[in-house]
Amino acid sequence: MKKGASHSLFHYNFEIKQNGMRFFLGLLISFSIGFPVFSQSQKSNRSTMYMTYGRTGANLREFNQMLSNKGLSPMRNSYSNLSFGYITRFNDFIIGLELFQNGGPKSNFDEFQIDYNTTRFYLNVGFAFTEEGNFQLIHYMSVGTGFLNFQMLKENPAQNLGEFFENPEHGFILRDGNLHKGTLNMTGFLTEIGFQMSYDVPIPGREEAIEFLARFGYSFSPFENSWKLNNIRFNSTQSGAFFRLGAGVTIPDHNFFYKDAAIGAHLVYGFHFTKPEGFNAVLQENGLAPFKGRPNNVGLKVMGESKGFLYGVDLFNLGLEGEANETKSHTLNSLRIYGNVGLKFFERKNLELGGTAGLGYGNIRYSLIDNTKPDFPRLFEEPLHDAFLRKGGLMAKPEVFVAYGIPLSPNHASKIMFGVNGGYEIPLANYKLLDMPMSGYMSNPYFQMSIGIKH
Repeated sequence: MKKGASHSLFHYNFEIKQNGMRFFLGLLISFSIGFPVFSQSQKSNRSTMYMTYGRTGANLREFNQMLSNKGLSPMRNSYSNLSFGYITRFNDFIIGLELFQNGGPKSNFDEFQIDYNTTRFYLNVGFAFTEEGNFQLIHYMSVGTGFLNFQMLKENPAQNLGEFFENPEHGFILRDGNLHKGTLNMTGFLTEIGFQMSYDVPIPGREEAIEFLARFGYSFSPFENSWKLNNIRFNSTQSGAFFRLGAGVTIPDHNFFYKDAAIGAHLVYGFHFTKPEGFNAVLQENGLAPFKGRPNNVGLKVMGESKGFLYGVDLFNLGLEGEANETKSHTLNSLRIYGNVGLKFFERKNLELGGTAGLGYGNIRYSLIDNTKPDFPRLFEEPLHDAFLRKGGLMAKPEVFVAYGIPLSPNHASKIMFGVNGGYEIPLANYKLLDMPMSGYMSNPYFQMSIGIKH
């Protein structure tokens, strides 16, 4: 698009910033409360949780042009898509949630590695064209918000935190919708239009079926300057034609009047009772401000149930952020992903009590960011501004929950669920940031509140 057209049609930079995630949480609740208007049909209601993987084309045109002007090879024109989602169908109406982690191809320049990744959270709505036997075809549209991380980093030779903070700068990091500060910092307006084909393979003796699915369509960021960082547009990291394959667990609603299986999706907000006291002491020793407060936590929980047996996935993101000194800011972030199994101990009318055990992955990520970085191409020529440390490993957790459901239909097949969860996270690795063990920070009791739908 020509520059003049940009100023006439897209003269403003549409950014939702911190209000973006809140908007979509409210949108989800609004859709959930509106579900009772749909009638029930014996063979056209289903819930599915699934994962997909695929590729999307992307041309970082302006950044590649800068590389070309310097006689360097361009970055490759694609990025990977890994998604986890939940979708439920009421007659021919489709609604769901989907979380994406997208990774770009890596490129090397001298000692530096250039890389980018994005995260997206989508609300999906759509229409089922047909269901013939075990085959389904749907058309859907997604609206959402996201996060972009673009970096050019080299290895830091430090062996301990003391050496690291003496000379921490080993590249640059650019972020928009900074997820490292916390989930509610996701930003921008993202959309996707696509088609989904799926086929059910029944599981003998179970109400669930294995669903194999394929998706194709186009993702795009509709506002030209939404992902402009340091004078270069990175819209292509959130756009492009895609093709994805995946599989999941689905529950076709064949047993209409007495249903022993369901899948629910829940948004969770939690309190984690931990502080990075040892790491804060090192920060102060090196003239940096410590982190204050406790990490915030917003995430997604998808839970399936079959005759009292529970299974599912939790994803949540803990973030701490603050000003490190007059010119730098820093974040301490941790992503947690758990696979869960458990039992429902008690159910009476709309009240439920149960417990789960989870095993998964967690990481700890520290970023020290210079707030005064120059624009491109000078930034590319003088890249030493920021610092980054990361470590990951296995995590485990026991959890108990109490939930209350508000029926959305006379047969109680669908419910709005309100829940309270409590548990304890147990690190199964030392999570060292150089010489500093962070397992004490990763180990903590937590308390979560949730709202969602079970169908």
